[in-house]
This record gives sequence, C-alpha cells and structure tokens, in this order.
Amino acid sequence: MLGQLVRFGISGGISTLIYAAVYLPLVTWVFPNLAVAAVPFAFAVAVTCGFFLHSSWSFKGHGSRDKSGRQHVKFLVVQCFGLLLNALFTWVIADLLHYPDWVPLIPIVTITPLATFALNRQWVFG
Repeated sequence: MLGQLVRFGISGGISTLIYAAVYLPLVTWVFPNLAVAAVPFAFAVAVTCGFFLHSSWSFKGHGSRDKSGRQHVKFLVVQCFGLLLNALFTWVIADLLHYPDWVPLIPIVTITPLATFALNRQWVFG
C-alpha cells in the first residue's frame, strides 16, 4: 500500500499542477468575481489526466479491471465527490470569506487527494 500511496501522490501532484494551471488563469481572467465557476473546468482537465495515471500506474496490479464500464462509473462517482469538495472549499474560502483565489488550493491539495485515494483504492480499484 505504501507504494500505491507514493505513486498516487506523484500522479496526484501532476493532476494538481494541471488543476492549478487551468484554475488560476480562469479565476484571474474569466471568472474574477466567482472563483467557484472555474472549478468544473479545472477539475475536468485534471480528472481526465488523473484517470489514466491512476489506472495505469498508481493502482497497477491492484484489484481487477472491470471491462463492463462499472469501474469507470465508480471512478466518475469518486471524482464527482472530489469536485464537490473542491467547489465547496473554493466557494467558502474564496467567494464567501474573500481570501485570495489561490488559498482554496491548500485544502484541495491536501484533503481532497486523501479522500479520493481511500475511495479509489477500496471501491474503484479494490
């Protein structure tokens, strides 16, 4: 499990960089007064990258791969949960409390990955 956690961390780090690379320009130039509006766009790009990294590397050799599409649906459910967490963090921290738009990235980088790792390991790729 330690190896999976390390691989998940690296893959998640890459996905997080992608998320930030999409989120920060959007929140700066496209949605300057409503940071939460940038979350779905940033999340969609990052989750697409994350699926391929996690399924082919982070959880490679763990559990089974379901060819019926159920595993993809489970992965999507977990990612929707992550999207909701990220949106909640962004809305509360940046939009309600008026902290700088980069501040929500702190719980997005720390809390969301731990929650999605646990769900992915046990439910999606378990």
